[in-house]
Amino acid sequence: MRLGTLLASVALTASAWAGIVDEVRLALLRNSFSAAESELNSYRSQQGLTPEYVEAYSWLARAALDQQHYEQAASYAKQTKAMVLDQLRQRPLDGDPHLPVALGAALEVQSQVLAVQGQRTQAIALLQSGLRTYGNTSIHDRLQKNLNLLSLQGKPAPALRSEEEFGATLTPLFQLKGSPVLLFFWAHWCGDCKAEAPIITQLRSEFASKGLTVIGPTRLYGYTAQVEHASPSDELRYIDAVRRRFYSGLLDMPVPISKYNFDTYGASTTPTLVLLDREGKVAMYHPGALPYAELRAEIEKVVAR
Repeated sequence: MRLGTLLASVALTASAWAGIVDEVRLALLRNSFSAAESELNSYRSQQGLTPEYVEAYSWLARAALDQQHYEQAASYAKQTKAMVLDQLRQRPLDGDPHLPVALGAALEVQSQVLAVQGQRTQAIALLQSGLRTYGNTSIHDRLQKNLNLLSLQGKPAPALRSEEEFGATLTPLFQLKGSPVLLFFWAHWCGDCKAEAPIITQLRSEFASKGLTVIGPTRLYGYTAQVEHASPSDELRYIDAVRRRFYSGLLDMPVPISKYNFDTYGASTTPTLVLLDREGKVAMYHPGALPYAELRAEIEKVVAR
């Protein structure tokens, strides 16, 4: 998702995004780095260096990367990381909601700049180091996603686990060798996932004769649309209700439910689409939705091979 779309799509009323973060994102949406930096300077002079300031600052790195200003993006990311590390002297990473967002962005931007500059090995090493240090925090999936973007394509697909399950019984991936497989990571709260479902339903029908198998991993998040802190049994019932309402064309799709799958595939973005070739290797790893034509083209490549 491009930065402008991302900025415009996120509701600005959420408490975790209040104040200076909003102001900086809106300035960057208007493509004004000077206005964003002015807002940051004004805030810091009055409030000091707070976790909210650090997250707001991290948006400069993301915006610069989006505009392909790689040296500038790397500089912003380096400074963001330094500020986060300073904050971590006072609290754990997940002790404030702004800090994991900022650090995840900094490491993501640093790795992507390295990759663009032809330093893929260094980018992978950076993310692996991040996972060793922060693997037990909330940024695990984000780091794993970026690592997968750089290294998973062409590798054997990691096995899936199933703690609970809806739809057809899950067949282990190694037993599906010989057939193309599309993994559709989705979440019960995800609007983009619901919009992607008809596309996947249509493509599964079109490529059924070629053996295309679709699997839809999801996970528990601890809440539902009605209940802030839902029990696993209540959330499972809610997932099934969402599945029947919005995924009616995919009710026979195996739906393994496990956080492990999301951790392993770095599915911090939903949907995440992973296409496996007939040898069980990852042919495409794509965080985010894909339009019909683009996803069809990727499936055609795998089917043709």
